[in-house]
Amino acid sequence: MTLEPTRRVLLAAPRGYCAGVDRAVVTVEKALELYGPPVYVRKQIVHNVHVVRTLEGKGAIFVEENEQVPEGGRVVFSAHGVAPVVHEEAARRSLRTIDATCPLVTKVHMEARRFSADDFDIVLIGHEGHEEVVGTTGQAPEHIHLVDGPGDVDTVTVRDPDRVVWLSQTTLSVDETMQTVEALRRRFPNLHAPPSDDICYATQNRQLAVKQMAAECDLVLVVGSTNSSNSVRLVEVALEAGARAARLVDYADQVEESWLAGVGTVGVTSGASVPEILVTGVLDWLASHGYADVSVITAAEENLVFSLPRELRRDLKQAALPT
Repeated sequence: MTLEPTRRVLLAAPRGYCAGVDRAVVTVEKALELYGPPVYVRKQIVHNVHVVRTLEGKGAIFVEENEQVPEGGRVVFSAHGVAPVVHEEAARRSLRTIDATCPLVTKVHMEARRFSADDFDIVLIGHEGHEEVVGTTGQAPEHIHLVDGPGDVDTVTVRDPDRVVWLSQTTLSVDETMQTVEALRRRFPNLHAPPSDDICYATQNRQLAVKQMAAECDLVLVVGSTNSSNSVRLVEVALEAGARAARLVDYADQVEESWLAGVGTVGVTSGASVPEILVTGVLDWLASHGYADVSVITAAEENLVFSLPRELRRDLKQAALPT
């Protein structure tokens, strides 16, 4: 007689919204409240299907480029950041802009401009085509070389190997990024580093929580969208840290019962752009299938809060609405 494994859930903490995502989502909500719809948003405000659909239901209109916004219209730039040329395009079309770029992404932009001004070659570790990478590259396109992992390091050509610095996309796997940095350091022994880690605190904390519980998990469910870099990384981190299986889902109804065959311990976490209601939905689904015992695995405490964009704060103050 085969005994059924004890069914339990390990719930990662922290998980879900980071300060930059919360700021960006609230920015669109407050803009809709203050100005009324439509409020245009260039690109997805954050990479989460549910968040985008919810904001669309409130009157936000998501576009790919400034040209899709009526001249003189109001547009919010997403949390991932934009290149200077996007601001220039908006000014030419007399668009009223609200910049919801995450302050931690802005920090990387400032580093790129500073090292460019000091005539460094900049190696940017990140995924080609990701909106954050496009925005960062646009800060100093003539100085930046993109690498997507250790395998790309040998393709980098620089002017002076003693004047090379690395920067990174904020949502990468910490371990993989450090592997790339080590490969760069072997190629460029005098490689310079940014003043502080570019990978954001929330990305690191969510990966740390998954690492702490993965080895105990037969299955890890990561709530997040497929275009969310930090959510996809959590799946990879879970598998690298010892989870027997890991899956990415947007909603509870995407979880398949067949995944639970022989599974005792299920780990649950969510990417930094995921509202907690989606995690609650997955926990409720698991409870209905016998996984009602939930233990929280806490890796760090988070209390960082970012103020809203200055353009919005100014108008809220004038309208005497809470900021």
